[in-house]
Amino acid sequence: MAPIEPLLCEIPVGTFTMGCEQGEFDERPAHLAHVDGFMLARFPVTNLEYAVFLEMTAVSPPRFWNDEHFNRPMQPVVGISWFEAVAYCDWLTGTFGRRFRLPTEPEREWAALGGLPFARYPWGDDEPTLTGPWAPGSSGQDRPVFVSDAAPNGYGLCHMCDNVHEWCGDWWDPGYYAVSPRDNPQGPPTGERRASRGGAWRHYLKFSRCSARSSLPPSFQYNDYGFRVAAASLMG
Repeated sequence: MAPIEPLLCEIPVGTFTMGCEQGEFDERPAHLAHVDGFMLARFPVTNLEYAVFLEMTAVSPPRFWNDEHFNRPMQPVVGISWFEAVAYCDWLTGTFGRRFRLPTEPEREWAALGGLPFARYPWGDDEPTLTGPWAPGSSGQDRPVFVSDAAPNGYGLCHMCDNVHEWCGDWWDPGYYAVSPRDNPQGPPTGERRASRGGAWRHYLKFSRCSARSSLPPSFQYNDYGFRVAAASLMG
């Protein structure tokens, strides 16, 4: 199997209001954040992509790799710890000769907005239309859906608020927004939990707001946790 280079979308430089005064306790205070331009994968990493990584390295498969609910090629890979996500980024870096990494929380929020700086969701302020496995009266979900390009945001990114939580590079601190620097915040220097973003298939609310935060100890491997990769902008 040949390595699969991520399909990357260009995310422009921007300054936006990060967080939400009407949101959860860790989304306050809303504050200005400036993010340099970068690139972010159109989709979360899939099982198809991760299988190449496993084949070309001595790394052990993730926790749910042999569970038929979670191992279809075009599902996002799940059961990934933060450390495993970083290891995949490092492998991509060595394979393709450019640095891949996890996005920061400000990068992830700015990218999710898709050019709509005050929107609640990647498509705007309207509540999501629930269809398919999310529709009222359906049997519900017992697994992530296949990645799809059916509804990209303004930057071409898909599944930015649904399907699986995605690891970020930062430590998580509920009080960090009160002391966060304006330019390219990197998160607190230490912590016990790593930040994540996006909604998850097994939650009652399937779609998260762009400013909504989540977190988990970095060694945990949950079946609604995956990741997508970021890289430096080609625009210079």
